[in-house]
Amino acid sequence: MPYAHITGWGMSVPETVLTNEDLSKMVETDDAWIRDHTGIRERHIARENQFPSTLGVEAAIKALAVANVRPTDVDLIICATSTPEYIFPATACLIQDQLGASKAGAFDLLAACSGFIFGVNMAAQAIRSGSIKTALVIGSETLSRFVDWKDRNTCILFGDGAGAFVLQASDLPGGVLSAVMHSDGSGGDSLSLPGGGSHHPATEATVREGKHYIQMDGAKVFRFATRAMGSAAKEALELAGMTTDDVQWIIPHQANYRIIETAARYLKMPLDKFIINVDRYGNTSTASIPIATVEAVEKGLLKPGDKIVLVGFGAGLTWGALAAEWTGPLPVEHKVHPERYRIWARLHSVFNRLVRFIEGLIWGRNS
Repeated sequence: MPYAHITGWGMSVPETVLTNEDLSKMVETDDAWIRDHTGIRERHIARENQFPSTLGVEAAIKALAVANVRPTDVDLIICATSTPEYIFPATACLIQDQLGASKAGAFDLLAACSGFIFGVNMAAQAIRSGSIKTALVIGSETLSRFVDWKDRNTCILFGDGAGAFVLQASDLPGGVLSAVMHSDGSGGDSLSLPGGGSHHPATEATVREGKHYIQMDGAKVFRFATRAMGSAAKEALELAGMTTDDVQWIIPHQANYRIIETAARYLKMPLDKFIINVDRYGNTSTASIPIATVEAVEKGLLKPGDKIVLVGFGAGLTWGALAAEWTGPLPVEHKVHPERYRIWARLHSVFNRLVRFIEGLIWGRNS
C-alpha cells in the first residue's frame, strides 16, 4: 500500500490589508478590544477581480512548483471552500481549467473551516487505495463577500486567502499517518449562512433580512471549539500511535487566539509548539491551516521528519484532525520553473475555450 506524502505547498493572499484601526472607522470597535478578544490585528481583503478560483490557482501553481509536478500529472483536485463562486459549477472545476490539469477529476468539498483537513484526508485515502497517484487539495476563501460590515461580532474575524497542498504516492514511509473527521448537525444554527441555497433562495426579503451574511452565536461556537480542538488532536495522535511528546508542531485552524490557547492547555503542550498567524490574517476558514503551514516552512520552522498535527473546527458543526510526518518534495529528474506553469495554464485555458467555441459553431450549423 503506497504512502500519501505532502510534497508541495503554496499560498496566496490579496494585497489589500484591513487593519483594526480601519475597522474602527466602519463599526463601533477598537484595536485593543479586537486584539484582546481574538488576537487579530489585520486581515487581507480580496479585490473585485479576485475570487476563490483566482486565489486558488495562484496557491496551486506555487504548490505544484515546489512538488515539481506538472498540472497534467494531477489526478484529483479537491477545493475546500465555504465561499464557492457558484452553487455549480464547482470552484474546483474552474481551478482545474485555469491550471490546465486536463486529466484531473475535480470537485468542491463543503465542511466549513474543517474542510481542508477533510480534503487532505480524502485525497490521502484515494492515494493509499491505489486509485490515484497525485492530488491537489486547495482551501480558498473570499469570506469578505459574506460579511455584514455593520456587525462588529463577525466583521472583525474574517479574511480572504488560499492555500494548497500537493499529495503524492510513494513507497517511502511517512506522509499522512492518521485522520479523524466528526460532525454534529444539531449545532448547525450556531454558525451559518442562511441565504442563497434552496431553503432560502435569493429574494428581496432574504436580502432585506440579511440572510446572505454570516450569522454566528459567538459564545456557542467558542464553547464548542475549545472542546473540539484538543480532543480531535488527541484522537488523531492515538490513531497514529503517537503522543504529544512525539509532535514537533501543532498547526491549528486560525480562528481565535484564545481558542488556540485553550487547546494548548487541554493537550498540556507549550504554546510555542503551535504555529500561530491569526494576528495577520484573521479567520480565513479552509485556507487558514495551509497558509500557516506554508509560513512555517518559509520561516524554517517545519523540517523534513517533523511530526505534525493539523486540527480544526467549523460550521456544520464539523471538526477534525490529521497527523502526518513532514517529508517534502519527492526526488525528480527535471525541475519545472513556476512561470512555465502559468504560461501552460493560460495556453491550455485559451485552447479549451477555442475548441468549445468551434464546437458551438459546428453544432449550431448542424442544428
